[in-house]
Amino acid sequence: MERPIHDLAELFAQLGLPNDEASMRAFIEQHAPLPADVALADAPWWTPAQARFLHDAKCEDADWAEVVDQLDAALRR
Repeated sequence: MERPIHDLAELFAQLGLPNDEASMRAFIEQHAPLPADVALADAPWWTPAQARFLHDAKCEDADWAEVVDQLDAALRR
C-alpha cells in the first residue's frame, strides 16, 4: 500500500491548528462526534478558509483528500 503524501499533523498545520499529538487528540475529543448528516467542511468550528480548504481537498481529490478522510473518520467515532 502506498504511503499517504500528507499525515494528520501536516493537515492540522495546514489548517493553522496546533499539530502536536496532545493538541490533535484534544481537538478531536472536543469536537467529536460529528453528526452523520454534517459534512466535515460544514462543521461549525471551522473558519471560512479552513472550510474551503477541506471542501476543495475532497472535491478536487487533492493530495490532501486521504488525510482529510482520516480526520473525518476520527471525528465521527
